[in-house]
Amino acid sequence: MARPPSMTNPLVFFAPSGKRGRFPEGTSVLEAARKLGVDLDSVCGGRGICGRCQVEVGDGKFPKLGIVSAPDHVTEWNAVEERYVSKRGPLAEGRRLGCQAKLCSDVVIDVPPDSQVHRQVVRKSAAIRDIAIEPVVALHYVEVREPDMHEPSSDFRRLQEALEQQWGLKDITAPLESLRLLQWSLRQGQWSVTVAIRHKREIVGIWPGLHEQGVGLAVDIGSTTIAAHLCDLASGEVLASSGVMNPQIRFGEDVMSRVSYVMMNPGGDVELTTAVREAIAELAVSVTKEVGLNSNDILEMTVVANPIMHHLFLGLDPTELGGAPFALTIDGAYQTRAAHLNLPLSSGAYVYVLPCIAGHVGADTAGVVLSEGPYLRPEVSLVVDVGTNAEIVLGNRERLLACSSPTGPAFEGGQISSGQRAAPGAIERVRIDPVTLEPRYKVIGSDLWSDEPGFDKAVIRTGVTGICGSGIIEAIAEMLLAGLITPDGVVDGAMAARSPRIEEDGRTFKYLIREGEPRIAITQNDVRAIQLGKAALYAGVRLLMDRYGVAAVDRITLAGAFGSHIDVKHAMILGLVPDCELDKVGSAGNAAGTGARIALLNASARTEIEDVVRRIEKVETAIEPSFQAHFVGAMAIPHKSDPFPHLEAALGVTFKRGSGDGEGGGGRERRRRRG
Repeated sequence: MARPPSMTNPLVFFAPSGKRGRFPEGTSVLEAARKLGVDLDSVCGGRGICGRCQVEVGDGKFPKLGIVSAPDHVTEWNAVEERYVSKRGPLAEGRRLGCQAKLCSDVVIDVPPDSQVHRQVVRKSAAIRDIAIEPVVALHYVEVREPDMHEPSSDFRRLQEALEQQWGLKDITAPLESLRLLQWSLRQGQWSVTVAIRHKREIVGIWPGLHEQGVGLAVDIGSTTIAAHLCDLASGEVLASSGVMNPQIRFGEDVMSRVSYVMMNPGGDVELTTAVREAIAELAVSVTKEVGLNSNDILEMTVVANPIMHHLFLGLDPTELGGAPFALTIDGAYQTRAAHLNLPLSSGAYVYVLPCIAGHVGADTAGVVLSEGPYLRPEVSLVVDVGTNAEIVLGNRERLLACSSPTGPAFEGGQISSGQRAAPGAIERVRIDPVTLEPRYKVIGSDLWSDEPGFDKAVIRTGVTGICGSGIIEAIAEMLLAGLITPDGVVDGAMAARSPRIEEDGRTFKYLIREGEPRIAITQNDVRAIQLGKAALYAGVRLLMDRYGVAAVDRITLAGAFGSHIDVKHAMILGLVPDCELDKVGSAGNAAGTGARIALLNASARTEIEDVVRRIEKVETAIEPSFQAHFVGAMAIPHKSDPFPHLEAALGVTFKRGSGDGEGGGGRERRRRRG
């Protein structure tokens, strides 16, 4: 096909951005894209080496655009592209390298998603928001002039000149750690290097020749576990994930016991800080080794943590957080060099720690807010991160409130007679037949129910070792539905006449879930521990609802490792959360970790969450007079007085109301059919 006569300034239209402009004939597609602000990736600066600027040339008539486009409206396939495919393999059909295809006539250019810098990465754990990639750190390949006796200038000055000429980056700085690598890298790369530049200002990494992958680490420091996700900073892909037990556990099971350790042991804060940093360093080595990299390839790291973990990681004294008024040393976002924290990352790498909200509502909750985005929606959302302390956020794009409620360790298996942490062998699901009162259960590590063929063989390696938080919640909810406990949480001894599984236990009764070794039962004290925990959580929620001025919420999200394993229906039966349409109640998995990942991959998200956190209203449950009244009412299952119409409609039952003081009887009534 003969190409139409050339034009002095061909018109180019870029899809999907919709940007257009006229450029002199011979302008590369990449250069035109940059001048128009089109989102087209490139590391090598237009040398046909990295292959990230691939585009598709439109073929046909585009009447709405007033353009007739054809593949030969750009220059022909050239030797640079031939060299690229010989080394990297063929391009997809119809694609060209944008840095090599030059404008000859009017043309429509499509930029595919994988060639966009700010490409979208859909998160599996939460469909509410996607992560837009807006790199904090970007790679740039440059060719630098060799030194010349007749024109003396430093290697760094010539690197600065090359970055300005080839990438339009001005006034670039570099720390000593990066400068120490500069001369070796230039000579090793025969005067071409790849530099990693943070916020278009500072060099945080340098390599000889072309280096195509920059990686970052998102870390969630929990009281019990530390999780790390290694991500490609350009694509957003999670390359590897790993987790370890928080080694601070040896100083105390919960955060307050660790604060006590610091108070009672001079230098204890240094021990705790060293322990957590060493664990993160080991994780960094582990996840990078998994994909054939080194920890010093990590260019950026983000961290979320509760306030005490936050302070100990940064090396700040946490003792003020051990008592009222729970004053933080800092509450805003904080960044520092990884080297200052003794972390074995890239020589110039930074660590960015998300902001804390209040003395008991930390950077982990900020991560949850960033991940779930209640501040973006018109409806009133309730977001709860369930743990030893429940962090609660309520509101919408107009207003957000937050508080922390002391739920205790019961939801994580603590203070429960057969309780344990969620691990292989732990009962995580329970169902009770309302007629026979016989239970069946699932354990972590097997997909079979206990009454299914092959169950015993499936769990032979792990055994059945105890019951974890999600299993306890389901067991108590099922006991209520079966009439085995009253709305006040009393295990009904009269039910022993119907089932031998109701056993005397001193002056109270218990329900046997599993015979054998170990013998697993739900005791009266177990029910009380769960009631206390759920009442504290529910009271915190009601406190925020009162302050916000709403009687109901439109959406509920349960976050955290525990929250992601709770069956939402059973959580509502228990009265862990208020009534809501069941299809509007969901789990978000490790939303705090997802928030850390968003902050790692998107520079604007950092500014966004910093602004949102400053606007969140903090409510201190300990000084609110109505908290106790809400707590007493919430001791009943599901609640002494609050209605649950959506839940009752879904179950086809009408809940009897307890007194909330541990006395009373009755379990539930079947809803009478309307005649």
